[in-house]
Amino acid sequence: MSTSVSQLEELGTELGEAIAETPAYERFEEAKEAVQNDPDAQEGIAEVERLRDEFMAARDSGQATQEHVEKLQRAQNDLHSMPVMAEYLNAQEALQSQLEAVNRAISAPLAVDFGGEAGGCCHD
Repeated sequence: MSTSVSQLEELGTELGEAIAETPAYERFEEAKEAVQNDPDAQEGIAEVERLRDEFMAARDSGQATQEHVEKLQRAQNDLHSMPVMAEYLNAQEALQSQLEAVNRAISAPLAVDFGGEAGGCCHD
């Protein structure tokens, strides 16, 4: 029995919808929304991005110092220690773990890692 592309797409849509209804995905979405609505978290994210840009510019010009790295690491640690951000990171990790399990289940009957290599080009 042959499976058509449209049948595969339909199964993919059903899989996506089923994933969206899991507790791990719902927790992730709630945590993401909480971060987006938290002014302190948004300020922390902006600071990390600013320091990352500053570090990248300094690195590209050959002027990066250990102080740049330490400032960025401190800002990231401060951000990640915020309860709302810690919950987001934990929820993201749980969802990622669930999606990796789904990837393994899809990849099992195939001769390729569906999520990791199926869409890529040649690997040396």
